[in-house]
Amino acid sequence: MIKVYCYSKCTTCKKALKWLDDNNVKYELIDIKENNPDEATIKKYYEKSGLALKRFFNTSGMIYRDLGLSKKLPDMTEEEQIKLLASDGMLVKRPLLVSGNLILTGFKEVEWAEKLLK
Repeated sequence: MIKVYCYSKCTTCKKALKWLDDNNVKYELIDIKENNPDEATIKKYYEKSGLALKRFFNTSGMIYRDLGLSKKLPDMTEEEQIKLLASDGMLVKRPLLVSGNLILTGFKEVEWAEKLLK
């Protein structure tokens, strides 16, 4: 089953969910603000994804900017970054799609079509 972590007020999440619905892709919706993945889960998703850990951060979010993370992240360990991501769902890039070993951060229609509509 595909899990999609979203924030209900996020326009990108709304576009992604509409795309999933339009393409008849079944998924479980998880409110990332209410049910943010914990440290172990984020670490597992990060390791499976093959992506840079920075790709899991919502770099355009207010909390990211308020905390000055663009300057702080390069000096933080992976463990510290994972702990930070687990501390607040609003720091996590969304939507976050998880299906087995497939992990997608953000919504890029071409990438989602390529990975989900095989």
